[in-house]
Amino acid sequence: MGIKTRSRWEIILDTLRGIHEEGGAAKKTRIMQKAYLDWRNFKKYFDFLLEHGFIEEVDSGGVSSEYRLTDKGKEIMQKLLEIERMLR
Repeated sequence: MGIKTRSRWEIILDTLRGIHEEGGAAKKTRIMQKAYLDWRNFKKYFDFLLEHGFIEEVDSGGVSSEYRLTDKGKEIMQKLLEIERMLR
């Protein structure tokens, strides 16, 4: 029995959920850890989410930026969670 490969949508959901679970805002490294991605894959999915308006950069007052879910990001996360529940 091998390792199950996650679909693109599962990775997107894990990334959005990672931000949500951190209290609504998180730094890139923490989001990457929560989504269980290496840097190369994380960057690809993170950039997609940022470019499509699912996440946005917020001024955290620190050295590195934090990112939070937009309303659009919260909506897609809820829809993906609903689909995930239906498939189980």
